[in-house]
Amino acid sequence: MSTFQQLGLNEDLLNGISDLGFETPSEIQQKAIPVLLEEERDLVALAQTGTGKTAAFGFPMLQKIDVNSRTTQGLILSPTRELCLQITNELKAYGKHCKGLNVVAIYGGASVTDQAKQIKKGAQIVVATPGRMKDMISRNLVDISKIQYSVLDEADEMLNMGFYEDITDILAHTPTDKSTWLFSATMPKEVASIAKEFMYDPIEITVGNKNESTSNVSHEYYLVNGRDRYLALKRLADANPDIFSVIFCRTKRDTQKIAEKLIEDGYSAGALHGDLSQNQRDLVMKSFRNKQIQMLVATDVAARGIDVDDITHVINYQLPDEIETYTHRSGRTGRAGKTGVSMVIVAKSEVRKIKSIERIIKRQFEKKDIPSGMEICEVQLMSLANKIHNTEVNHEIDKYLDSINELFEDTEKDELIKKFFSVEFTRFFNYYKNSKDLAVSDSGRSSDDGGRASGSDTRFFINVGRKDGYDWMSLKDFLKEVLELGRDDVFKVDVKDSFSFFNTEKENEEKVLAFFTEFKHNGRFVNVEVSENKGRSGGGRRDRGRGGKRKGNNNDRPRGERRSRRSNDSNKPEGRRSDRSPKKGRRSASDRPRRSRRK
Repeated sequence: MSTFQQLGLNEDLLNGISDLGFETPSEIQQKAIPVLLEEERDLVALAQTGTGKTAAFGFPMLQKIDVNSRTTQGLILSPTRELCLQITNELKAYGKHCKGLNVVAIYGGASVTDQAKQIKKGAQIVVATPGRMKDMISRNLVDISKIQYSVLDEADEMLNMGFYEDITDILAHTPTDKSTWLFSATMPKEVASIAKEFMYDPIEITVGNKNESTSNVSHEYYLVNGRDRYLALKRLADANPDIFSVIFCRTKRDTQKIAEKLIEDGYSAGALHGDLSQNQRDLVMKSFRNKQIQMLVATDVAARGIDVDDITHVINYQLPDEIETYTHRSGRTGRAGKTGVSMVIVAKSEVRKIKSIERIIKRQFEKKDIPSGMEICEVQLMSLANKIHNTEVNHEIDKYLDSINELFEDTEKDELIKKFFSVEFTRFFNYYKNSKDLAVSDSGRSSDDGGRASGSDTRFFINVGRKDGYDWMSLKDFLKEVLELGRDDVFKVDVKDSFSFFNTEKENEEKVLAFFTEFKHNGRFVNVEVSENKGRSGGGRRDRGRGGKRKGNNNDRPRGERRSRRSNDSNKPEGRRSDRSPKKGRRSASDRPRRSRRK
């Protein structure tokens, strides 16, 4: 099937499609629309972001509902406010010629009263985020007891965000004989389980292979020392003068920090994360769509629902915790038949993750070196030359030509060109002329060392471990957060049953010890001491013993007198201090000196 007319859509929808300028249905639309129009069946559809999934379920739902009825007949659940609004606007556009159609969006951050009024007018289709939908059901502000169709859009992301119970509660208020359509980019076991629980004998449609990345996106990774991650990001931006990108960070805090640093350094950047108000998010997205922002720094959750087809690059400033999430990230580019690039900035300890991602997405990464300063200067110079060459002449300048020619009458052509281009070229040349090489060799053992040389770091003992719910990654994240360090400034994390070890740069030793003086977490003291052994205990092997006994070198203990291991009992005296010399209490974040930023 090569046209929308052949899919069986009615005249009203075909007129809407014509107004939107759509000509050829995408693969997921060709496969899903005829099935959903012909049968009342449950459906599981797997397709990457940007392949037209909204139209794949939207057209059949619009054709099947009764627009003359004020009863809510269709429910679409989506993970974020942005995606909820995007789906709502697209359905309204598709059903432009369907008289009486009312599609209402229900999401957090907006007035419950206003949304309830819109539903009361008669909403045939409700598009909602799970949290707000559950809230409105509990207040009896929406009735979904008679719906005929339910859609779980971006199901994998909703489950990753912890909406399983909300979805269960919401679907409990719906008829058992409804048709359920589940659309997802990946098929982890959690999505398979929800399909099994809430659906009956579903048809499965797959575009490409499960969890596979689109062929329109190329994948690259750049190996750097952890401390050079931000410098690498700036070089990648400078090496691509026409970049229009989404930069992914793992936390809201890192997202805000990186966006602020980019703005300080003169880049057109903005942050998108969950701590922004709805009005702030709308302003950021409006600026991004209008290309007033070239570099949008976002968390994975906030980036869901970004419907922009011209994104040239996705930059993974930090890799996600879940490998499947990388598929969602890379799906932000290479949309609507265009090509895109997904870049990953990695430290040595993360290279093994690249191989895992390759197996999931069934695509190979190309290892590339961070461009040198002089390479960037050349790229910027030629970019400027091309822009000037392709610029249309504004003849309003003609009246000033005599004065300009008089100013440059003694200047040779070559000299004039040099002067003209030096205005922009000199800025990059002065910045990069003495810049260091950021490339790192990936030879040797891959470990959680961030490429650091031994001797320049300090190893610490900390009295929390697996019994406290930590593994090496969660402990690393905890330390990074409380100490206000970069992710790769904490390394060689070794978690035992009731205690752990970690390393930081030598320069951070005083800061770490001062911070953990009388520090309490969840009602108990967390004690940190300097360990004499720089490396991993027991030659780097994990503690396989029982009862939390220490194994390995006895030197991997707190420095100073050979004390017995501290108890993890939370009932410690309130005034207890470490055996170090007394220090003043920890300063608040606002009192701490800010790190200097190199321009």
